[in-house]
Amino acid sequence: MRRPTFTALVVVIGVLLLADLLVVNTALAATAGVIVDAAILVAAGTALAAVASLALRRLADLWRRRGDPVGAVLVLAGIIAMLVAGLRPGSAGTSDPAVQWLVGALLVPIGASLFGLLFISTVSAARRSVQGGSREAVVLVAAATIAVLVLLPIGGAAAGWFGAARDWMVGGLIGSVFRGLLIGIALLAAVYAARVMLGIGSADE
Repeated sequence: MRRPTFTALVVVIGVLLLADLLVVNTALAATAGVIVDAAILVAAGTALAAVASLALRRLADLWRRRGDPVGAVLVLAGIIAMLVAGLRPGSAGTSDPAVQWLVGALLVPIGASLFGLLFISTVSAARRSVQGGSREAVVLVAAATIAVLVLLPIGGAAAGWFGAARDWMVGGLIGSVFRGLLIGIALLAAVYAARVMLGIGSADE
């Protein structure tokens, strides 16, 4: 597909979805719903293709005896177990007890372990930053420490004060900064995507 055709298609779809958010119209809402459903199907197909590519890559690693064979076997076993649990005859799909057990007993603890390692690496990085003597790093670590202390589930007489501080920090301070970051990132992504689709480079400015 040529770039002008692809660009025109993306622009038309974007305008339709934006108009659906701004205008109340039944036909427009139905069209936007079809577009969103198509996007979901494309995303699902992409996810399936990614899983198939990963499985084929790990099978090739086992066949050619390269990489980590234990890791390859574990990845393939996990993919097969999840597929069998969700697609076997009589299965209820994502709500099947076997699938929920695999998610709750395996995926969630593995994710929690990874987040635990991330916390340790973050603390180590914060320590090195503070030792470097940077004032920005000191301010960042101090703010993070205050946020962690306020978010702790503290009971007793101080529970009300900590609860009010927690609500103000999450809903007001952290929430406003986070929303500002999301808006800025979305605007930059939209501008960059428009530049790429329209073929605008630094020489055209």
